[in-house]
Amino acid sequence: MTKYLLDTNICIYFLRGKEGVDVKINEIGAENCFISEMTVAELLYGVEYSSKNEKENRKLVEGFINDAQVLSISNAIPVYAKEKAALRKNGTLIDDIDIFIGATAIANNMILITDNEKHLNRLSNIKMENWIKR
Repeated sequence: MTKYLLDTNICIYFLRGKEGVDVKINEIGAENCFISEMTVAELLYGVEYSSKNEKENRKLVEGFINDAQVLSISNAIPVYAKEKAALRKNGTLIDDIDIFIGATAIANNMILITDNEKHLNRLSNIKMENWIKR
């Protein structure tokens, strides 16, 4: 069965009940969806930095993280190093967290679900889908 890594922006759409992400997750099965430790960090940062309803958002995000299948980034570190070096050499560097999330998808042979194709398509051998229709 195909496995999917949800990028942080997709998780935010899910948490806000937007763009039909919940429907798509139900279609493919929540058991086939994972998040990276880096997404956990970004979601918690979002609660700390920009939440208007910090207490409510913390509860929502922590519940989501506790229910999620969280992947360690440890096996993605060699992929991260290779991809970051290639991006820097090409002058097309992107944020480290994005590289780590993409590297996690590559290292685990997963499809990355993201609304950030513009940056993440710079990674070699990445498989992506964008569930957000604009």
